[in-house]
Amino acid sequence: MSPDLWLIASFLVLLLLGVPVAFALGLSGAIGIIAGLSPDMLATLGTNTYNGVAKYPLIAIPLFILTGLVFEKAGVALRLVRFAQAMIGPRHGGLAMVAVLVCLIMGGMSGSGPADAAAVAMVMLPSMTKAGYPKPFSATLIAASASTAILIPPSIALILYSIVVPGVDLRALFAAGLFPGIVAGIVLLLPAWLLSRRYGWEAPEGTERPPLWPSFKQALPALFAPILILGGLRSGLFTPTEAAVVGVAYGVLVGLFVTRELQWSNLWRLCGEAAVISGVVMLIIALAGIFAWAGTMLGTFRHMAEWLISLSDNGTVLLVLVMIAVLLAGMLLDAISIYLILMPILIPVMQHFGWNPVWFGILLAMNIAIGQFTPPVAINLMVTTEVAKIRLEQTIGWALLFVLVMGCALVLVAVFPEIALWLPRVLGYTVD
Repeated sequence: MSPDLWLIASFLVLLLLGVPVAFALGLSGAIGIIAGLSPDMLATLGTNTYNGVAKYPLIAIPLFILTGLVFEKAGVALRLVRFAQAMIGPRHGGLAMVAVLVCLIMGGMSGSGPADAAAVAMVMLPSMTKAGYPKPFSATLIAASASTAILIPPSIALILYSIVVPGVDLRALFAAGLFPGIVAGIVLLLPAWLLSRRYGWEAPEGTERPPLWPSFKQALPALFAPILILGGLRSGLFTPTEAAVVGVAYGVLVGLFVTRELQWSNLWRLCGEAAVISGVVMLIIALAGIFAWAGTMLGTFRHMAEWLISLSDNGTVLLVLVMIAVLLAGMLLDAISIYLILMPILIPVMQHFGWNPVWFGILLAMNIAIGQFTPPVAINLMVTTEVAKIRLEQTIGWALLFVLVMGCALVLVAVFPEIALWLPRVLGYTVD
């Protein structure tokens, strides 16, 4: 068996055996080195592991994770819900629309779909259940809406994409993800509203509408957070990594002195939670360094890219095939693993067909977002079903509906690239 097959086959076998992705990447990389190079080359494992994480922009990941945790603990989600309810008012599908809108805003603080899903589900699920929404529908809608966090800046996945793909401006990626993220949220609003009207969920009469102005004042600190982060990036006041520090500091100030729901004693525990989550992420990135080095030295990624290119001379056809492959991967793996495994293969394909790297990165992120609420793995859906105390199997029908709906948003961005590229062009970022 060729070294290429040893590398890929061992990785797939380890995954099927239930080995965690991080260790499957590291072990298969070591097997590839032994099979195709030399056992003596195992001496490079330490260097490659270190090189995988020794990248300055990666500092932003644990900080944005901590930002999301701080805002969640500060009671921001509840205030955003009240403000959204005040804007939308009592109507069929009102709470469903509130859930989608709050997920979009929370995505601009956490950059993480699961964190977004957990925060919104804790606040919204009891109210939606009381209003007559079936728990499987509510859990799936929140999971689908929270997946937009991978697009709405600051996005942890886009940070990683900017590191894996050389020459891509992270600020351009952040700007490019904004409108596609909003489009993905808007397309979720339509079926939520139509289904609510059809089944009579949430009867408008008797529903109390929070006062608009007090609700707005309470939500203002939360609404200002994305403006602070994106405004600072646009003005050049701070870099994306420094923006993560600003986000943490602002969240702590809001929680301690504005909402007063965050205690000094909670900060150490939140730092510990962020460290644990970040440790898992960094472990995957570090051990993926072994896999990436082995695949590069053996020529595995080049061979797979050449094979992909040989499938069709038509860039559109190949783009569709790539999107299907990424969607299937998103049903099984997390965004970080997908980028680390697939990008070494897809970069040569992207360059061969002349696809815009910023636009292509957004398409990948939208595809991965769909995978976050598509069984069997569906990490966002796992979070919301756990909060709702229901089985994952109960949500499959609703999940397929929202996959179809968000798939339409993906097609829109694929057919009209300016949906993603217009804003970064206007802001003067490099997108070509």
